Amino acid sequence: MSKSLQAIRGMNDILPEQTPLWRYFESTVARLLDNYGYKQIRMPIVEFTELFKRSIGEVTDIVEKEMYTFEDRNGDSLTLRPEGTAACVRAVLEHGITGGGQTQKLWYIGPMFRHERPQKGRYRQFHQIGCEVFNLDGPDIDAELIVLTWRLWGQLGIRDAVKLELNSLGTSESRGRYREALVEFLSAHLDKLDEDSQRRLKTNPLRVLDTKNADTQAILVDAPKMADYLDDESRTHFEGLKARLDAAGIPYVINPKLVRGLDYYSKTVFEWVTDKLGAQGTVCAGGRYDGLVEQMGGKPTTGVGFAMGIERLILLLETLEQIPEEISRQVDVYLCAFGEAAELAGLALSEQLRDQLPSLRLQVNAGAGSFKSQFKKADKSGALYALILGDDELAQQVVSVKPLRGQGEQQSIAFDALAAHLATCIVQG
Repeated sequence: MSKSLQAIRGMNDILPEQTPLWRYFESTVARLLDNYGYKQIRMPIVEFTELFKRSIGEVTDIVEKEMYTFEDRNGDSLTLRPEGTAACVRAVLEHGITGGGQTQKLWYIGPMFRHERPQKGRYRQFHQIGCEVFNLDGPDIDAELIVLTWRLWGQLGIRDAVKLELNSLGTSESRGRYREALVEFLSAHLDKLDEDSQRRLKTNPLRVLDTKNADTQAILVDAPKMADYLDDESRTHFEGLKARLDAAGIPYVINPKLVRGLDYYSKTVFEWVTDKLGAQGTVCAGGRYDGLVEQMGGKPTTGVGFAMGIERLILLLETLEQIPEEISRQVDVYLCAFGEAAELAGLALSEQLRDQLPSLRLQVNAGAGSFKSQFKKADKSGALYALILGDDELAQQVVSVKPLRGQGEQQSIAFDALAAHLATCIVQG
């Protein structure tokens, strides 16, 4: 007997009962970004592997361990995108939309791919919404990205569940001086470091700072601090960012060990974290990458952005029960028609209602059925009201409107008055 077909581990179906919450979340974010003047860009999910090696860094965990890379029929090495920033930078360079110092405020949404160990809220195909801003170098745009996410948490009802962590990585020069001091310190404690940190010490020593190993973290208590190596420009930029967050009333904590997992960051880095999903997890993170465009072959162009994980934020909304009641109901009205004449009249009437009430969610019974079976389907749909159309109603040119959720008594409403009646009672319901 052949093995049943299943989805690949860590790549999940999003089922019909789940998609209303996804659509609510995605539309809320899209509306907010529109209001802040960001424009959507859509990039391919497959890019040349070299793009991610050059941008993310060849000695990062993502490139070394996690990318889905394959050779196509032309012999080219291709990779399913593990993150969105590199692809967005490639797109703006290819199409020249940041040339001449043009400011671009962009956002994107879509699946990303990393071969990680699947766990709750972390999958091999996961979805992100990201923002990228080019050719603005002041702390004001860094602050705007954080402010708009703070506003989003308020709109979603999860502000009390997230915490903002900040750090500055300085310029590449100041970061180089800090790296030397950190390597010297850690080398003196080499035998006490965990195996992964020993490897990172040779390849990407800053990543040792965010190790999850408790023994290594104990050693890092006395390690040199990035703040002591910041150049004046980076320090001024960071103070400007903090001043703006203070002015906006956004609480934050400075995390000197926050370095992010990608090589291209400089100056500002930040994470929104939560402890409501078990161990502390990041739901949104980003920072500044002023050298990335030049590193990828473009002219010097400043950049800053963030990405948020949709799966984790959906999980957080579910955990905190911050799901608007209206999105759990996909149908407002269910039309039951009995007999061929009623079915024909019901079809015409339902289309008139859709013309008059474009936002009305109206489901018409299909497949005929008895009075009992149609009402059973009407109730199962979650509709607030059932519209009943049979021979008696047709003769009187009325529709019986029956509340299904305890909103009053059944009424007979004339065809030409039905739209106005539904507009009133659906709002009340």
